[in-house]
Amino acid sequence: MSKIIRDPNEVASWHEEVDVLVVGLGAAGAAASLEASHGGARTLVLERAGGGGGTSAMSGGVIYLGGGTALQTACGFEDSAEEMFKYLMASCGDSPDEAKTRLYCEGSVAHYDWLVAQRVPFKQTYYHGCSGEPPTDDGLVWSGAERVHPFCEIAKPAPRGHVPQIEQQGGPLLMKVLCEAVDRSPARLAANTRCTALYQEPDGHVVGVVAETFGEERSIRVRGGVVITTGGFVLNDEMLEHHAPLARRCAARVAADGDDGSGIRLGVAAGGATLHMDAISISLPITQPWGLKRGVMVNAQGQRFVPEDTYYGRLGERALLRNDGRAWLIVDDEIFEKPEYFGEVAGVGESFGELESELALPAGSLEATMAVYNRHAERGEDPVFRKNPEYIQPLNKPPYGAFDCTTEKGLYAVFTLGGLRTDVDGRVLDPVGDPIPGLFGAGRSTSGLAVGGYSSGLSLGDGTFFGRRAARAAANF
Repeated sequence: MSKIIRDPNEVASWHEEVDVLVVGLGAAGAAASLEASHGGARTLVLERAGGGGGTSAMSGGVIYLGGGTALQTACGFEDSAEEMFKYLMASCGDSPDEAKTRLYCEGSVAHYDWLVAQRVPFKQTYYHGCSGEPPTDDGLVWSGAERVHPFCEIAKPAPRGHVPQIEQQGGPLLMKVLCEAVDRSPARLAANTRCTALYQEPDGHVVGVVAETFGEERSIRVRGGVVITTGGFVLNDEMLEHHAPLARRCAARVAADGDDGSGIRLGVAAGGATLHMDAISISLPITQPWGLKRGVMVNAQGQRFVPEDTYYGRLGERALLRNDGRAWLIVDDEIFEKPEYFGEVAGVGESFGELESELALPAGSLEATMAVYNRHAERGEDPVFRKNPEYIQPLNKPPYGAFDCTTEKGLYAVFTLGGLRTDVDGRVLDPVGDPIPGLFGAGRSTSGLAVGGYSSGLSLGDGTFFGRRAARAAANF
């Protein structure tokens, strides 16, 4: 048996006993701690850093919520749990968890109200013109591909990115508020403390943990359950090489120091199964500002491969996972503007033939692609990828340029989506699908709503939502 699994019968005396023990104080851990402690469970939180926050505090703070939240209604948008469900099931990868997705959509309005009750501020105004966190303190944005073919025909579009009221990055404010809520709660925080092992009975029941603080170990008995909320594994090169090697080519890894897969490894050592460990979210924010959606993105064969008006997470996924990270955004002089996040120009030409040579694309490939695109764009149409007419116009004003969207030059931001297999109550499941008694998980330590396709805010959304459910199940109420 793994050294991180220990026999509880070897403990002479426990240092303390709690009802629920939460490992990690990011958004999922904070939600779990609040839910368990407010329900009356004696709750202890272990956090390896000096304080809470984790990767959640480094995020944009967008929370994907819908179904008709008070914020959506205040901003004049209609939404329903069913339309939200249809979009997520269509966009979240090849095999999203239908039960989790349904539950999340049906509980989304109440979860928004819960966040407000924790004092997370949301300004009741809408911002148009970016994907993800806005530069203003507005509360509602588009954060996915809801308005893009084919999703706009599958489900009625609605903006579902709920952002804490602060300009630019909202993650620090979100975690400040949630950590303050934990401080006010009956839950107790042990900072600078790692969970290094689990105590597990021969029948598989997890009954405690080893907590290490500056080299000193303590054995803590857990009567209800251990909730793992330690984040993903994007900082673990060995795990990436094994499960998602293309992630290592991305320039930016979206993670705090704790995203090394430690919680996932704990769960696996206890007999937990994993799901979708190859799934990663890859953002390529080349079309910020949105005017650049009028450009044409091509691959190494000089061909289009994606509707350019889609969410930048889908741009990144299509570019890296399906085109080996070989991509360029073609613009003309009329639509040229500098991208907000990067913008190295890979080539310039007075004709598409010249630009094609600059990019070393196959002879005639870019010329043929642009001839087809421009011919239809003259009529405001895009029969190939059905881009929104708002972003369709012929590119016929030289000089022509190409923004470099290759992995060598582009800003690819990545984090992992796979993790421990859990049910709708956060119970960690074994390979057969049976729960491991006493072991729970939430957030990026688990396989959540997105298992391939991502929309901004799903991590914070499902992490906090299922963190609360895991805590209730662990406390048995």
